[in-house]
Amino acid sequence: MPRFVFQMVLAAFVFLGCSSDDGTSNNQGNGNNNGSGNGGGNSGINIGTGDVTRNATPCQSGMADIYPCNGYDLLFQMDLGAFGGNSGNDIWGWTDPTTNNEYAIVAMDNGTSFVDITDEANPVYLGKLPTATVSSGWRDVKVYGDFALIVAEASNHGMQIFDLKKLRNVSNPPQEFSSDARYTGIGNAHNVVVNELNGFAYPVGTARNDAFNGGVHFIDIQTATSPNGVGGYGTNGYTHDAQVVTYNGPDADYAGREIFIGANESFIAIADITDKSNPQQISTFTYGNIGYTHQGWFTEDQRYFILGDELDETDFGFNSRTLVFDMTDLDSPQLHTTYIGPTSAIDHNGYVVGDEFFLANYTAGMRVLDISDIENENITEKAFFDTYPSSNVAQFDGVWSVYPFFSSGKIIVNDINSGLFVLQKSN
Repeated sequence: MPRFVFQMVLAAFVFLGCSSDDGTSNNQGNGNNNGSGNGGGNSGINIGTGDVTRNATPCQSGMADIYPCNGYDLLFQMDLGAFGGNSGNDIWGWTDPTTNNEYAIVAMDNGTSFVDITDEANPVYLGKLPTATVSSGWRDVKVYGDFALIVAEASNHGMQIFDLKKLRNVSNPPQEFSSDARYTGIGNAHNVVVNELNGFAYPVGTARNDAFNGGVHFIDIQTATSPNGVGGYGTNGYTHDAQVVTYNGPDADYAGREIFIGANESFIAIADITDKSNPQQISTFTYGNIGYTHQGWFTEDQRYFILGDELDETDFGFNSRTLVFDMTDLDSPQLHTTYIGPTSAIDHNGYVVGDEFFLANYTAGMRVLDISDIENENITEKAFFDTYPSSNVAQFDGVWSVYPFFSSGKIIVNDINSGLFVLQKSN
């Protein structure tokens, strides 16, 4: 959420929410890699102990150790001290295509940590990439091929690029890592989006006074260590979060096109960004009782877009509200249905795997929704794991994000207060 909103919410909730846009920065619009290859410049920072806080605990009678649960077991937890962090935020994963090892990429205020979770009984904390400039409560990471791309709301941070293949052979872990390249054509950014099919990264939520109004920047990363800014799209102003897909959905007019769908604070924006030199607006749309249009994700058939509004729970007193839009016609999306959750917790990031929607639900933890009958407007909660057991109230504590895409079925969760949780569906 923007800083002025955050400051008001902070007074009530005493912690951080989702975004902090400072409105000004050194974002250049089309700058390129600075060539230093050294984006972890705060040498000597605390990289943590790597200790496991809690070991494997099954979900039995609605609890796994101190955590309420249904349908998911705890494989292990590593708290913030394990990584030398003060607050957790985003999380993503990488599966090594050569070894099939699975890694958690854990973002926090002062850097990004890497954990080999392949053997859940013996996880290995490999090391930490420090923030490129200063600490920030907002850091985001995505993966392109074998590279992690990391942005933050920190001033002049740019986009760190880290070669994940280095994780295969780490002697004496944990180590302090350095990035392999750093793109400095942006300063702060709230998020970064990747379409792996075409080799572009799309930072969003940059400074509102930059060349693209805080919208989306287009960065060619086909040679990942030589990123090249080639344009952007700012027609609809500031974009908080987004998804970019090579479209294969029901609207034949856009088959094969590269489609951008952005959560733009008070509306959703759709654009065709196939031609990076001439992106075209497709449509914008809105909905009732807007708090802060935050983040969404397509269903796998790209017919529906599942959206979360981050402030509607606090602004209107809803229980967790998830909106579903029918995207059959990208020129005219329609609200299809609304799901209301069982708690008053704020919804945050959500991702689709098959017929399930994995929702980071702040104080209510991770919630798993059954969307197999979404066409008939039937959505039900089928499982959860609550990493913040003290309450389910509408405040900015608990689960920031979840990564549900490992083929092993492991789910990794980053909790603002308690760090990394690795979960798996109960037998």
